[in-house]
Amino acid sequence: MPVLGPQRQLLSPLNSTSPATPRLGLATNQTGPQCLEVSVPEGLFLSLGLVSLVENMLVVAAIMKNRNLHSPMYYFICCLAASDLLVSISNVLETAVMLLLEAGALAPRAAVVQQLDDVIDVLICSSMVSSLCFLGAIAVDRYISIFYALRYHSLVTLPRAWRVIAAIWVASILASTLFIAYYNHAAVLLCLVSFFVAMLVLMAVLYVHMLARACQHARGIARLHKRQRSTQQGFGLKGAATLTILLGTFFLCWGPFFLHLLLIVLCPQHPTCVCIFKNFNLFLTLIICNAIVDPLIYAFRSQELRKTLQEV
Repeated sequence: MPVLGPQRQLLSPLNSTSPATPRLGLATNQTGPQCLEVSVPEGLFLSLGLVSLVENMLVVAAIMKNRNLHSPMYYFICCLAASDLLVSISNVLETAVMLLLEAGALAPRAAVVQQLDDVIDVLICSSMVSSLCFLGAIAVDRYISIFYALRYHSLVTLPRAWRVIAAIWVASILASTLFIAYYNHAAVLLCLVSFFVAMLVLMAVLYVHMLARACQHARGIARLHKRQRSTQQGFGLKGAATLTILLGTFFLCWGPFFLHLLLIVLCPQHPTCVCIFKNFNLFLTLIICNAIVDPLIYAFRSQELRKTLQEV
């Protein structure tokens, strides 16, 4: 894979339509002056990566430190933070390498740089796949805790949780290795897009069902205590807002990247698609933003974890 180019080389195979076509960053003549390209400064990308790095390190450290947080739910959150941590580390590492290349401190054709590029590609791809898997695992865990509350501790045991975690990491590494090796096959890209859609549908169905159950429970409490209807509506609006934040963040941060993959298969040479391809750096920035937002949604809302973070 090429190491140096006009656009960020993270997952560099994805930033081209096929091995035979020029890199999308060089396709300005095909798109004309109307092509909108959002520039992401290296400094901003590096800053976001460092913020995500520190944030997710704190989450992992807090969960490992506090024995009260040693439960399946928090282990899934810890693994999600570890996945986001890998995304951040890889992006910070690659940004540093690119800055060194631009400064002339590293030779762009050096074998070690090309090998590092391949390693970063696999690392980033596996961390992305594992992040999506752990987001799904957290949704399933919360669903079981609500709909099977009495059997939760017998269904979601620590040994089962560890087996699920191990399976996700192994599958993510294997899938990312195959993906980087066969990135120029349309079937591979379609599999990744299908995986994203499946995770989105799974999370939407589970969280909508949980919201419906919560609203039903709130109506029952309101009838029992003869509260006003406005209380029920307020709870419903709050639940809907939470659901919108959960699914909206997931879709907005991950959707553009997987749209990029889908368009590589559907219209690799169309001028409109090429314009979208030129914003690849923006799509990666959104994924980094997701790594920053995830702890705010899944981890920092826990009072126990916040107390541990203060100690850390």
